[in-house]
Amino acid sequence: MKIHEYQGKQLFAKYGVPIPKGYPAFNLDEAEAAAKRLIEETKIPVVVVKAQIHAGGRGKGGGVKVVKGGPAAARETAKQILGMQLVTHQTGPAGQKVGRLYIEQGLDIARELYVAMLVDRDSRRIAVIASTEGGMDIETVAHDTPEKILTFHVDPTVGLAGYQARELGFKLGLTKDTIGKFVKTLQALYAMFVAEDCSLAEINPLVVTKGNDIVALDAKINFDDNAEFRHKEWAELQDKAEEDATELEAKEAGLNYVSLDGNIGCMVNGAGLAMSTMDVIQLAGAKPANFLDVGGGATEQQVTKAFSMILESDKVKGIFVNIFGGIMRCDVIAQGIVNASRALHVKVPVVVRLEGTNVEIGKKILADSGLKLIPADSIKDGAEKIVAAIGGV
Repeated sequence: MKIHEYQGKQLFAKYGVPIPKGYPAFNLDEAEAAAKRLIEETKIPVVVVKAQIHAGGRGKGGGVKVVKGGPAAARETAKQILGMQLVTHQTGPAGQKVGRLYIEQGLDIARELYVAMLVDRDSRRIAVIASTEGGMDIETVAHDTPEKILTFHVDPTVGLAGYQARELGFKLGLTKDTIGKFVKTLQALYAMFVAEDCSLAEINPLVVTKGNDIVALDAKINFDDNAEFRHKEWAELQDKAEEDATELEAKEAGLNYVSLDGNIGCMVNGAGLAMSTMDVIQLAGAKPANFLDVGGGATEQQVTKAFSMILESDKVKGIFVNIFGGIMRCDVIAQGIVNASRALHVKVPVVVRLEGTNVEIGKKILADSGLKLIPADSIKDGAEKIVAAIGGV
């Protein structure tokens, strides 16, 4: 789950990560009032108007503007950004509509650094990544100048040690005037990362001001969805306008769904089998339109819902159902497929591969349905049949 920059900075402040003063704004009046308040509080006649969307590259897309003309100028800038369709390298060509702003104080910046923490599943530890090239896309830095990417891992039994933070700070070229502040900032970020069950916490840039302060000028935080059960407060942080509507619908129905760009709808039980199914579809010459895991205990109603979500995309030319019934019963899936096909008047080809618990009962339900459902004997057979049924790619 992703949250906005201003929400991330509220978390930063809670744990002691230094941030500039700033206020969220949802309309032009709030934006002007926030600018006026900041100028009065900081005595600095410069504010920054920032679009709030779940994507990087906002500045390059015109979503971040420095304003020096006071509250009225901030309002005019906010008018340009609020409601715009902001296109960045992470949104794709369609962009994302800006529905929220963050008005922040201006700073005198001496240096820009990059700092991030993420879960490294290979090492099963939190990785700390840093670079002197703050303010740039880290992917570009990694590609063009990989030697400027610094990485170390944190032992979970010890936590982030002071010597690790100091060593990183010296490698980033920090001086004795800033190294202590950097260590405190990094340790505060680590404390937040662990306590809030983050999967990513990125500050780009982490700036050194001309007054030798360390300040997080941006905040990008992703939460680990697996920890949602112990964070009821996450529901208040979610911006549904930034989420894929079908994915939200699936979540509410107890299904795991991710939209993709292909033309073969997939309905599978189990994440591993779903990934394999998508791979085999590509090997057969087509592309999956979605990842959809109905889980081990799906009901007939959930199967119908799954079909409905798959068919919401006009790109779907066929559906491949691939079920291995361990906990899941094949007869339940089969009845759900029949019900869904009838209720939704499914017109695209549907290939069904069933194996496992009550498989013969399930196959009989499909055969007796009178529907044009194409049976498959294996995952490879099913992928080839659905590709053939839609006439190739």
